[in-house]
Amino acid sequence: MPRFAYPCPDCRTTTNLHGPDCRFDGEPWADIEKSYTDIVAVLSTDSYPEEELRERIHGRWDGLHAAALSRLKHEKRVVESDGALRLLSAEEFRETVSEPSFEPMETIYEKGSVPGTHDNAVFAMIAWYEMVGLSWPETRENVVDWLHKSGTWGRGGFEESSPEELVESKRHVYEAGYGWKEKAQSAKAVIDRNL
Repeated sequence: MPRFAYPCPDCRTTTNLHGPDCRFDGEPWADIEKSYTDIVAVLSTDSYPEEELRERIHGRWDGLHAAALSRLKHEKRVVESDGALRLLSAEEFRETVSEPSFEPMETIYEKGSVPGTHDNAVFAMIAWYEMVGLSWPETRENVVDWLHKSGTWGRGGFEESSPEELVESKRHVYEAGYGWKEKAQSAKAVIDRNL
């Protein structure tokens, strides 16, 4: 089941220790969480145009609410269809984020990895699924499926005897919450040169 930790809409921290130059540094953490819960509470009842969503938020709509909505859209928790914003169900969200749709993750997902960058690619895939909020079992299933469907496992170059063993050996990436971007960019560069 996907999970969500109400990150700061600017620097994405999930604690009150914000990144450098974060525009919400010093904002009470309860206000950050409230901006998300205000939006989710309204959208959990029905779909609304953004203007109506703003009106339905009890209290005042402010820059924090706008940033939280932007983050929810960016992370594909909220989508717009037919002029209305809609909160995706857990199953819809899981399906949406299972196939990365922007670079460099899209290249890794679609083309698969090649020997010489397997570690970076598998690291990036696991870190991606952790970042978007999938559970470890969902992450493991998605990465094993990707290893097969993308042809990555068939290209060889692994010490492990099965895709399941490979993914399990990288569980620490998931548990530590490492970022995916640097590893993904490195893997994409090698994949683009070789495929």
